[in-house]
Parts: sequence; C-alpha cells; structure tokens
Amino acid sequence: MKTMTEKAKAVYLIILIIFVTLVGIFWLDYIGLININKVYRSFVKTEVPSVLDAADDEPSLIEREEFEKQKEKLFERVEELDRREATILQMEKEIEKEKEKLLEMRKGLNLEKEKIEKDKNLYSGYKRNVTDLAQKIGSMKPEEAIEIILNWEDPLIIDVFRRMDVEAEEAGTQSITSYLITLMPRDRASRITYLMTQL
Repeated sequence: MKTMTEKAKAVYLIILIIFVTLVGIFWLDYIGLININKVYRSFVKTEVPSVLDAADDEPSLIEREEFEKQKEKLFERVEELDRREATILQMEKEIEKEKEKLLEMRKGLNLEKEKIEKDKNLYSGYKRNVTDLAQKIGSMKPEEAIEIILNWEDPLIIDVFRRMDVEAEEAGTQSITSYLITLMPRDRASRITYLMTQL
C-alpha cells in the first residue's frame, strides 16, 4: 500500500512537472521569447500556408491591400499638400504685386505731399509778398503807386488791393483801392473791377 502511494506521488509529480512545463512554454510564447508555431513548423512538415495565414517575410494579401490603401492615402495627402503649396505660392505672388502697388501709391503720395508742401511754402511766400506790397503801396502817394501797379499782372493787383482793403478795415480807415482804380486807364480799371467781383 505504501509502494502504491509512492507510485501515485511520482505520477502526480510527473503530471505536475508536465503541466508547469506546458504553462511555462505557453507563457514564454505569449511574452514573445519563443515562437511555438515556428518551432512546430520546423519539426512537422505542413501544407503550404494559405495566403491569409502566411506569416513569413512575404506579406499576406490583406497586408498588401492595406499597404496599397495606405500608399494611396499618402499620395492623396501629398497631392493635397502640393495643391495647397501652389495656392500659397500664388497668394504670395498676388500679395507681392499688391505690396508693389502700395509702394508705388506711397511714392506717389509722398511726391504729392512734397508738391503740396512746396506749393504751401510758395503760397506762404506769395502771401507775405502781397502783404509787404500792400503796405508799401498804402504808404506811397497814389500817383506814384499807380505807376508801379500798372506794371503788375492782374491777379497780383487784385490780391494786393484785397489785402489793402483787409488792412484798412482792420485799422478802421478808408481803403484807397477805389481811388487807385480810378487812376488807371479805363479799360484796365474796368477789367480789374470785373475780376475783383468774379474771383
């Protein structure tokens, strides 16, 4: 009876060792240290693996199809990026053209500004000259003044007369411009009078 117990223990121990060994092999296969399928195929000759189950260096049909799909998506993405890049380049060219137009406009505006400043300075100088002439003519004898005035252009005569009128009004005195006009030749006097009412 005792020998049977020893034999039973030995059997149980062998079964336990086999079980632990199998569990260990499956565990090593699970964590990737060994490949049971590969070891099994090296010992047992099997039929040629099907296209779906092929796991060697040659990719399977499904893997090839997936790869082709991914490749097509990649090409589509590259084409889309190329289109976007072309659009961006076109927009950059248009922006550059607009920038050049704005620079030209700015140059034109600067030239116009300079011209206005120049005209302003000229007008300011002209205004000062008119004021000086008005004061000088006002301080001269009318007969002497009219000899000088007759050598001027009509616009200058009108501006000086108007300035004399303003200064006389500010001083509260009578302007002599009407008297000066009477000293002019009749045709020139009528023209000056007409222009003073129109300009």
